[in-house]
Amino acid sequence: MPPIARIEPLTTARALRGPFDYRLPPELAGVEVGSLLVVPFGGRDLLGVVAELADTTDVPEEKLAEPRAVLEPGVPAELVGLARWIADEYCSTPARALGLVLPPGAGRSTRPRVRTRHVLVAELSASGRLALALAADGAPLPGEPAPGASNGDGSAAGTAARAPRLTPKQHTVLSTLATAGPLPAAQTGADHGSLRRLAERGLLVLERREQRRRPVHATVGARNGGAPPRLTAEQEAALEPLVAALEAPDGTLNPAERRFLLHGVTGSGKTEVYLQAAAAALAAGRSVIVLVPEIALAPQTVGRFQARFGDTVAVLHSQLGQGERYDEWMRLRRGEARICVGPRSAVFAPLTDVGLIIVDEEHEPAYKHEGDPRYDARRVAARRAHDEGAVLLSGSATPRPESVHALRRLRITRRVDGRPLPPVEILDMRDARHPLHPVTREALADVRRAGRKAIVLVNRRGWSNFLSCRSCGKVWQCPQCDVALVLHRSQRAVSCHHCGHSERVPSGCPDCGSVSLARHGSGTERIEQELIEAIGDPGFPVFRLDADTTATKGAIARALVRFDAAPAGVLVGTQIVAKGHDFPDVTLGVVLDADQTLRFPDFRADERTFSLIAQLAGRAGRGEHGDGRVLVQTLAVEERAILAAAAHDSDGFLAGELARRELLRYPPFASLIRVVCSAEQLADAHAAAEAVARLVDAPGAQVLGPAPLFRLRGRERSQLVIKATQRRAAVQSVAAAVDAVARTPIGRRASLSADVDPQ
Repeated sequence: MPPIARIEPLTTARALRGPFDYRLPPELAGVEVGSLLVVPFGGRDLLGVVAELADTTDVPEEKLAEPRAVLEPGVPAELVGLARWIADEYCSTPARALGLVLPPGAGRSTRPRVRTRHVLVAELSASGRLALALAADGAPLPGEPAPGASNGDGSAAGTAARAPRLTPKQHTVLSTLATAGPLPAAQTGADHGSLRRLAERGLLVLERREQRRRPVHATVGARNGGAPPRLTAEQEAALEPLVAALEAPDGTLNPAERRFLLHGVTGSGKTEVYLQAAAAALAAGRSVIVLVPEIALAPQTVGRFQARFGDTVAVLHSQLGQGERYDEWMRLRRGEARICVGPRSAVFAPLTDVGLIIVDEEHEPAYKHEGDPRYDARRVAARRAHDEGAVLLSGSATPRPESVHALRRLRITRRVDGRPLPPVEILDMRDARHPLHPVTREALADVRRAGRKAIVLVNRRGWSNFLSCRSCGKVWQCPQCDVALVLHRSQRAVSCHHCGHSERVPSGCPDCGSVSLARHGSGTERIEQELIEAIGDPGFPVFRLDADTTATKGAIARALVRFDAAPAGVLVGTQIVAKGHDFPDVTLGVVLDADQTLRFPDFRADERTFSLIAQLAGRAGRGEHGDGRVLVQTLAVEERAILAAAAHDSDGFLAGELARRELLRYPPFASLIRVVCSAEQLADAHAAAEAVARLVDAPGAQVLGPAPLFRLRGRERSQLVIKATQRRAAVQSVAAAVDAVARTPIGRRASLSADVDPQ
């Protein structure tokens, strides 16, 4: 019996579970785990991934099909194992999980969509260098008659022999190649015919070569490149156990001893610890993955790593062009790049022998993937580090209680410049009639007069939260979702932030005919206008950073570069303005409506409020001025999270949060699994959720619900939440229940999704 390949066809069907056995013909004998094969399946050709190789099969030989072709490149075998673990851990299917680790452009197509780019390259030959040298001396080429020489019959040499060896244009081309080295033909300044004639004379070499599509990144705050700076005592104390773990022989440390949490205050130099830990990993001959929570933060981190490590750094994220992503993926696959920086999907970088995985700003919910499979990149990073014997280093100024509970904590309590954290003042907005407190207005005026910078955070975009009729109370709502429409004045529209529905701003109420409409709340658009009117100084510009102003590729990085380069100004935006930026001339941070996140029905509401305030506070007072100040506007002046953030009391907040969660059986003391059922009819969604609830049977699991969710994109929804102390048993039980219900008539009228560790 020829070798057997067990293949997972890449199909989205949840009911279809592989792997399926195929016979490998002699010409495919080199197939390995991770190879991509085109296979016949169900009357059509599908792309599949080799999950296993075997010598035997239970399928009769005559029923075994053979793959039709192999597609290059394949997936590293380590990533195949990781994808299969994700499918099991997150109630998904192997095919959907394997889709996460495919080469860029592979998808489910049986033909490669992206290929290596080749261009015609011109390179100066040895004869070309000699011709340039002789031309400079006025001498003829070796073997050619000098001007006026005899042809041997007494006649003078021909005109061609007496002509100059190189025309001015030819001389320019060869000189350019001598200076710049090999160049694509299009960049030499000559047409292809001229280049071919020079090649025929042996003066240059023309050949097709692979051309890398290089990502272009705006550099934001990449100030710490070059030679490593001297570490503070706390940085050295944090780095020492990391290096020891990286250098420890295989088998001498258990996985828990390789997992660290770098808990350092904002401005404490966590990035420098990352850089020096990465250098230690490279010195040990191993590779490095660096995860950042947002694509917008990747250019800043890439800039710092490239300044230190050069072209051995590659970047992967979804805003790259497909060709750029493919070339970066291939550099990592071939070992040409040994450090990969990117958001959550970079955890699947095709590196071999990974020695260090860094998760920067590990508190960010952006590490959770919202599509199926709904993986958490932080947990996937921990699994990959476990499988490859790598060190896991998570870092944050405001770490999650789950990380504090599970990881070995390394503390940095002081900023690298020795300056204290900025004082935080809480401003009571209960009697306010304007979105900007008088103290905030005066502080902004002081910043303008001093020619400094400020950051203002308002965690909502648009002009107003919603519109209502003053006469009858009507609120304009989305026809597809049970939510209010948000006013965007610059677009002259009210829009839904869930489904994208948009309509013109109403001139009057369709129910009662009144033209008296009220605008409620303030978003980034309104605050921007308020700041422009309050400041009134063209020399102190207002920059806005939110989803409305940064919809195009690279717009976030460009906006941050403009703010960084401006001599003075104020940056107003949503949460992204508080995330890890290092602007040394920012002296004022302002948080508007700081208690907004406390109003969410979420057990993490306190944690997120604390983190948001503390992170924004960390942007101020980093530079040479050292006179940072932070203002927090809120209606909830006595809330625990706000008071702790104002006092910079991270340890106290975390201790209280862990005690509360243990009492209420929330993570990290239990696992949560959320099941959402959606259908056109509410009764069908609720019935599907009830059917799942009846089938979930795991030791110690508590099933909460079904409970209704707001209508989304025209579909009614119902949800369950399962609390479990035995995670593995609960995940298996929920996955089996969802699969069983999906095969029933009620399941076919509804869509079911399971979310392990919902955010």
